[in-house]
Parts: sequence; structure tokens; C-alpha cells
Amino acid sequence: MIEPLGRFRGARVGVLRGGLSAEREIADRSASAAAAALRRRGYEVCEIDGGRNLATSLRDERIDVAFNALHGRYGEDGCVQGLLEVLGIPYTGSGVQASAIAMDKWLTRQVLVAAGLPTPGADLLAPGERPTRPFPFVIKPRSEGSSNGVSIVHNEDEIAGALDCVAQFPGDALAEDFIAGREVTVAILDGVALAAMEVVALGDEFHSWEVKYTAGREEFVLPAPLGDRYDEVLEVARRTHEALGASVYSRVDLRIDAQGRAFVLECNTLPGLHELGWFPLMAGHVGIEFDDLIEGLLDRAGQYVVETRRGGA
Repeated sequence: MIEPLGRFRGARVGVLRGGLSAEREIADRSASAAAAALRRRGYEVCEIDGGRNLATSLRDERIDVAFNALHGRYGEDGCVQGLLEVLGIPYTGSGVQASAIAMDKWLTRQVLVAAGLPTPGADLLAPGERPTRPFPFVIKPRSEGSSNGVSIVHNEDEIAGALDCVAQFPGDALAEDFIAGREVTVAILDGVALAAMEVVALGDEFHSWEVKYTAGREEFVLPAPLGDRYDEVLEVARRTHEALGASVYSRVDLRIDAQGRAFVLECNTLPGLHELGWFPLMAGHVGIEFDDLIEGLLDRAGQYVVETRRGGA
């Protein structure tokens, strides 16, 4: 359970919103929800756009601590975290290294494989490169979230459309084995797996952007009906969080095949905190009220880069 301590009461809290990624709309939703919760708790809150003028805004607004509600590139991939480290401003969520690795699906895969954690087979594709994996497979951008650019490819005729879709986003792509079965997500807080939830997409084969962010397009089964595999799935998710070096909180998404085997898809180091966010649902399931969750995350804000000097000078 999370016990709000009010560690930053009296401080000026900057809630970072928007940003430069394709997920800026969702970041705005998370930021609005977090800012409202902190104001209900009596905090002095300043909402700051996480755009190109972020460094100037942080200085001008005299922020003491940052609640990072950004999602996707720039805000979730270590860039903003590095800026905050340089400015000496404590912030919520994971540090630079874990953020950068977790946002990069190919690097995440390397870490998972090295740690002996189950993850779908995959190939790295240069822009425009044609995949050669057996059907069905998933094509996804290397460094995007919220299902941006993701397609399931069932046959040869669907490859061109999937490549056009992923080409909307810069950089490499992954061609990843499609794991037929159920999608399950696990919330991690303070290194503990809180709960596993099955997420069922309605009217689509997978959790596309439209499904994720349209009310009524998903059904949630909480706790996920995994039988005697439930604790095993929690442990796989917890180990994923740990292997990637994530801190404070994350959400690990998995596929569960017909045999009940879990395959890790990704780890979100800044999961959505908006009205349709999966993380707050799971936190609520174990008795953590939303305002307590938000204040508790703020309590845990910190910095992760330590200045060093030779000879103790």
C-alpha cells in the first residue's frame, strides 16, 4: 500500500504536460488528472508544456519538483529526465538510463533475453526493409508507444500497408512474432507487482490507439483470470521492471498464449494516469485511491545521476 507522506508539501510542483511526441494528447489527459489530484491535496501546482521551451519554463516558474506526466519520445525516453538532472530538479518516475532502454523496444528485448525473461521472437528492420518472419507477425516502431504505427500482418498482401503505417514514425521498426492469446498488464509500484489485469479489445484485433483511448472500446477483467499462473505472471512482470532498472512505478504489458505462457511485450516507465489509464485501475483494485497514488508518486520524486570527482576533491 502507498502511504502519502507529503514530502513536497510547501514546494512548487511543476506538472509536465503535452510534449513533443505522438502521445501529447494522452500526456495532456494524464497531466490534467495529476494536477487536479495535487490541487485537491493543497499543493501549489504549475502546469508546464513539455515542449522546446521546457528548460526556460522550468527556470522562469522556479519549480522545486517535477511531476512528469509526459508519454512517448522526449518525455519518457530519458531526454526530459536528463534535462531535469542537469537543472537539479527532482522528478517522478524512472531515471535516464531505464527510461531510455524501456522506450527502445529492441534494447528492451536484449535486456529481457539476457535476463532469461520470455519475450516474442523479433527482427530489427531498417526503414523500408521487408520483414521475413513467418506469418502472423507484428510490425511496430522501435521507439513509440500507445500502439502508434502498430500492425498485425497475416499474409503477404498486408506487408506493404504495415510498412507504410510504421514509416509514419522515424527510425527502425521491429517485426515481432504475434502471440495468439490474451493481453494482460501488470502494475508495479515500489518493486511490488500490485495486480494483473486482462484487457479485452472490443471491435478490433488488438489495442489500437482508437481502442485504448475511446471509452467503451475495452473490457477489463481484474484480477486477470490466470488460475495458478497468476503469481507467475506477476513475478515475470516484477523481474522485467527490475531487469530494466525501472524505479518507483511502471506497467508491464504481456501476452498469454493458449498454454498459459507469458511473453513480455514492453515496460512503460510513465504509464497513463488519465481517466482511461490502466495503472490507476490496478492500483484502485488493491485499495490505493487515485489522489493517494498521485501524491505518493510525488513523494518518491528524486534524481539518479550522482556527481563524482577524482580523489574526493
